[in-house]
Amino acid sequence: MGLFDQLAGQALNSIGGNEDGDNQSNVVSQVLPMISGLIQNQGGVSGLLQSFQNAGLSDQVASWVGNGNNEAVDGGQITQALGSGVIGEFANKLGVSDEEASGTLASILPGVINQLTPNGEVDEQSEQASGDLVSQGLSMLGSFLNK
Repeated sequence: MGLFDQLAGQALNSIGGNEDGDNQSNVVSQVLPMISGLIQNQGGVSGLLQSFQNAGLSDQVASWVGNGNNEAVDGGQITQALGSGVIGEFANKLGVSDEEASGTLASILPGVINQLTPNGEVDEQSEQASGDLVSQGLSMLGSFLNK
């Protein structure tokens, strides 16, 4: 199972899980661009990680970038790191509560960061990959929905 299959599955599970094919397509096509936009709006991967470090989540961030297991975060920590305005905007775009939106991000972001930093560090390639997240994810959407 590829990265985007995993992310799509996590997104669906986080915001309802039992969606039909059309709704799955809509959810995934909304979530992936929003996550890519979120990363870009935070200043890329390095800026996003700095937001988490500033919120006291340095150990979690190190685990996401490193090669071991990803330490979990919860929705409250996501809101603390990104701010309630960012979470509210994400929730409004998805049509879910702020708690569901922060929970979705909590389940997805560690894996996204892990995949965007395969060498255990944030580099130019990681930053470029975050910008390609949407196009890569949407191209994988068809295969995910046809399983």
